Amino acid sequence: MADAVFLAIDWGTTNRRVYALDAAGAVVACERDDHGVLAIAREEFAAEVAGIRRRFGDLPVLCAGMVGSVRGWVEVPYLRCPADLGVLAGALHRVDARTAIVPGLSFVAEGRGDVMRGEEVQLLGSVVAGLAPRDALLCQPGTHCKWAWIEQARVERFSTTITGELFALLRGHSLLADFLTGAVADGAAFRAGVAASADATLLTRLFGVRADALLGLRARGDSAAYVSGLLIGSDVREQSLVPGQAVHVLADAHLGKLYAAAIDLAGGRAVAVDSEAAFVTGIAALWRMTNAPKS
Repeated sequence: MADAVFLAIDWGTTNRRVYALDAAGAVVACERDDHGVLAIAREEFAAEVAGIRRRFGDLPVLCAGMVGSVRGWVEVPYLRCPADLGVLAGALHRVDARTAIVPGLSFVAEGRGDVMRGEEVQLLGSVVAGLAPRDALLCQPGTHCKWAWIEQARVERFSTTITGELFALLRGHSLLADFLTGAVADGAAFRAGVAASADATLLTRLFGVRADALLGLRARGDSAAYVSGLLIGSDVREQSLVPGQAVHVLADAHLGKLYAAAIDLAGGRAVAVDSEAAFVTGIAALWRMTNAPKS
C-alpha cells in the first residue's frame, strides 16, 4: 500500500478495526475482525501486530483502546481529565520505536471515579473533524455508554453507564429472559418504556415487565423493546438535559436511532455523528502531532 504512512488500530474488548492511513489522514485500506483483546493472550500481541504489518505493509503502528488495559498488551496509565489531543499525544506509550499506544482517560469527582479507553480518540476526533463543536455534550452508546462534556476542545469530564451490558444480562440470564426475545426498534413499545422511565422507578418497572406480559397488559413480543426503552430512557434522564440541548451521538445506525428518540423525548436534540470518521480524524491528528518534521 504505497500511499499509506502508518497503521491505526482501534483495539476493543471484542472487536478490532485496522486502518491504513495516508499522510493526509485518508483511509487507504481497512479491516474489521473479532480479534479483540479478550481473544488474545498478552504474549501474542506482538505476533498479532506483526501479522497486521504483513497484510498492510511494514509501517509504524498507533493503537488505541483496550489494548492499553490491564487485560491488553501493556497496561498504560490513565491521564486525568481535563485532557485534549495534545495531552494524549504527549503521553503515548512506546512499546517499541515503531509501535505506540494511546493512553485512556480518568475522571474523579466527589469520591467517584470513571475511566475510558479508546473513546477519547473518537470524542476529540469528532471536534477536530468539525462533526461536533468545541463545547458540546457527546454521547457514545454501547455496552457501556459514555457521556462526555467537551469544553474548548478538551474532555472536561465524563460519566459511564452500564446500560447496554445490563440489557444483555437481563436478556440472557434474568427472570425476564424468556420474555425478552422480541425485536428492539424505535416504536410504540420502546417509547412507552422511555416515557415510563420518567418516574424513576426502574427496578419496580423491570419486575413488572414479566407481570404485565402474564396478565395480558402488554404483548409478550413487545417486552424487549419496552425494557430497552426503560434502560435507555433512564440513562438519558440521568443527564438532566435542558430543553433543546444538543447531544452529539456517536453510534451505529440502530443504537443511534434509539438514543436519538430517547433524547428527543427527554426534551433534548440529538445530532448524529459518524463515529468511524471521528476515530480516523482523531488518530490521524495524534499521528501528525507526534510525527511532525523537526524544524
